[in-house]
Amino acid sequence: MWQTLHDNPEVLWGFLLALGVVLVLTPAVGRFARILGVVDEPGEKRRIHLRPVPRLGGIALLLGIFVPALAFLTLDGVYRGILLGAAVATCVGVVDDFRGLPWWGKLGGQVSAAAIAVGFGVHVERFTFPLLGIQQLPDWVGIPLSMLWIVAIMNMVNFLDGMDGLAAGICAIAGSTFAIIALSLGKPQSAILSAIVAGACFGFLRHNFYPARIFMGDSGAMLLGFVLAAVSIQGLLKTAATVALFFPLLVLAIPIVDTSFVFAKRLKYGQPLYEADRTHLHHRFVNIGFSQRRAAVYMYAWCAILAGAALATRFIPFRAHGVWHFWPTLAVAGIGLVALGASLYIVYVRGSSSDLSGRPGPHRRAARGRPGARRVRGGWRRSDRAPA
Repeated sequence: MWQTLHDNPEVLWGFLLALGVVLVLTPAVGRFARILGVVDEPGEKRRIHLRPVPRLGGIALLLGIFVPALAFLTLDGVYRGILLGAAVATCVGVVDDFRGLPWWGKLGGQVSAAAIAVGFGVHVERFTFPLLGIQQLPDWVGIPLSMLWIVAIMNMVNFLDGMDGLAAGICAIAGSTFAIIALSLGKPQSAILSAIVAGACFGFLRHNFYPARIFMGDSGAMLLGFVLAAVSIQGLLKTAATVALFFPLLVLAIPIVDTSFVFAKRLKYGQPLYEADRTHLHHRFVNIGFSQRRAAVYMYAWCAILAGAALATRFIPFRAHGVWHFWPTLAVAGIGLVALGASLYIVYVRGSSSDLSGRPGPHRRAARGRPGARRVRGGWRRSDRAPA
């Protein structure tokens, strides 16, 4: 991996250029959004902010990705398709941020973006699975699966964007992890694009972490979801690595688990799947009294643990040349158990403190009725003074 990085310094330069572009342009985009009136008002279903915040941060993210990509990527068919699809995804998100789109209009735009990438060759042709070896997929299976994956991750990242800095932080960790894995697999172009996404997200976090001065909006969430989904196919799945199938599933586990959890709840209660609500895991943290900062840091830590598990499966040689090795296998299993334990803790211990309808747990509802409980940013706290 280090030799690949030494031979491809564009990975670091792309990261730094994306970081700088987004850091500089995001405030200007925020002012532009305020002039146009593209602002999220407090009280909307998904949002938990307390004052108007401009969105359209996706425009800054798009420029932060495009500028270094045009400078450092070899724009052959595949990566040209990814950039074109990213532009389409962002445009659909911008329209939705401006005037709103019905679910079927947004879904149509997402399918169009995915179709562009797939048309340029971003689809699964084969993957390697432990014990089964290399599995070839015919086009009539690989192409629909690839489109489904891209559209699903776009929506999952969009659903995750309900708290200051959450989606940007998770995507920053995911992009960094993808870059490291792609470098180790000898995929420098995928590593460059992943590093660019990570740099853009870290730059955006400077303005988006609580208290956020700008939101990425659907434009940014759909852009990041699209690029991460596409690069996971092109840079991770199309390899001979034994556990390549698990890399994107582990790194992107948080939006996958969160969306699955919410969809299961909506199906159980007969609610529309695309209706915004406040039953996501990050909302549940706020419901049990976490501040937005603390909730975001918990989610970052969870994502970092899962990313560490993905890196362990890549770099610890538990099955070299078809032979299983006891101690490396034990180490990977231990790291996997830590990741599983962290996931269970977050989902079932912390998440279960709020009921399935998204309302606060009993202790939190009781706190609201007690004298001296007052509302503050990100939660309720005990005060010695009665509320004004």
